[in-house]
Amino acid sequence: MTTELVIHDHDGGIDDYLSLGLLLTMENVKVLGVVVTPADCYATPAVSVTRKLLDLLGRNDIPVAESTVRGLNPFPREWRQTAYIVDHFPILNDADDIMTPLVPETGQQFLTRALLDAPEPVTLLVTGPLTTVAAALDSDPAVEGKIRRILWMGGALNVRGNVDPLTEPGHDGSAEWNVYWDPIAAYQVWQTNIPLVLCPLDITNHVPVTSAFIKQLGRNRQHKLSEVAALCYSLVMNQGGYYFWDVLTTGYLGRPDLYTVREETTAVLPDGLSQGRTVIDPHGRRTQVLESVDVTRFYDYILTQWRR
Repeated sequence: MTTELVIHDHDGGIDDYLSLGLLLTMENVKVLGVVVTPADCYATPAVSVTRKLLDLLGRNDIPVAESTVRGLNPFPREWRQTAYIVDHFPILNDADDIMTPLVPETGQQFLTRALLDAPEPVTLLVTGPLTTVAAALDSDPAVEGKIRRILWMGGALNVRGNVDPLTEPGHDGSAEWNVYWDPIAAYQVWQTNIPLVLCPLDITNHVPVTSAFIKQLGRNRQHKLSEVAALCYSLVMNQGGYYFWDVLTTGYLGRPDLYTVREETTAVLPDGLSQGRTVIDPHGRRTQVLESVDVTRFYDYILTQWRR
């Protein structure tokens, strides 16, 4: 089995931690490091959760770095505060000390160095905005050639975005939040030749986190990952609908056979009333788009992987 080198760049939301947990169960990947981008979180607790989760799963050999980039449009405060709650989960706090190293570099510096030092091109699993990636590209032109592909949870092509115009006045609601946080960074990445694999709202909208799924996780709580996942998802079931956004994206690395993929030419709108909108554009760039997934088999796959 070929081993794929991966760096996970996440932004500290519930599904980001569970994406990391899923990634660590995959035998076909080697995780070189984790970068926390301070978007859908507050950085300090999100970094803490990430390191404690790696400790819990026996992977304190994987370094963690805190990015210091900033976006244009902050995520809602109530979403970002969830990191504080997860950081206090009893299962993550059995030990007095955290063993997983926090590197002294910024996340963008670490990403640049890790890519340049890698023996072969690296897949970037990005489950938050692309700002840290854009900063690494700015730091050294050689970075682009060291990225095998970017697998990104972001965008909404043929469905409405999840940015609410009522809370984001001056926007038309067409954008997805990971793009909207920093549309300039997404636009910059779209100008590169890095292969892009996009997991947009078009597919994630069909894969909800259900009460039945959470109950099944709870019944598997003798397994560490299942307990963490059940606790995390229980926090967000009152938010009017929660989906496997980042976890669905991550699952493609382990079980691409569950997905169908199509090629589109796409573009990102960097400004204006629709800033952050991703569109199908005949003059855009070639993009692989995750189109559909076998939902039943995906649920089974996640439950199986988290029984560890």
